[in-house]
Amino acid sequence: QVQLVESGGGSVQAGGSLRLSCAASGDTYSSDTHSSDCMGWFRQAPGKEREGFALINSGGTTTYAESVKGRFTISKGKAKNALYLEMNSLNPEDTAMYYCAARPPCSYWVFGRRRASDFTYWGQGTQVTVSS
Repeated sequence: QVQLVESGGGSVQAGGSLRLSCAASGDTYSSDTHSSDCMGWFRQAPGKEREGFALINSGGTTTYAESVKGRFTISKGKAKNALYLEMNSLNPEDTAMYYCAARPPCSYWVFGRRRASDFTYWGQGTQVTVSS
């Protein structure tokens, strides 16, 4: 089991920046299970499906949705039990609940499609609100 806890959400004006963190605990980077080799950030706005927009695998390879490419950066902590998301040039369309997620190693196809149903472990979410 892997437990994930997000932090860093809040309210910001358009054009501003936020940094989200996700602390992972439990059976995270066990050499036997690799339970959280593949991690990512998802978001869900009211009335919309949960969108995967940034993933990172154990080797540090990243993938981004077009909607955030060039503005958001996903990274892992050196201790490998933390996940970060730097968000710049925020706009009101970025308003959503943001979730950290993890799963065992992502295949090429899983990594590319960034689908919520492919992920095993989830945090409780942190709200990001961007005002115009």
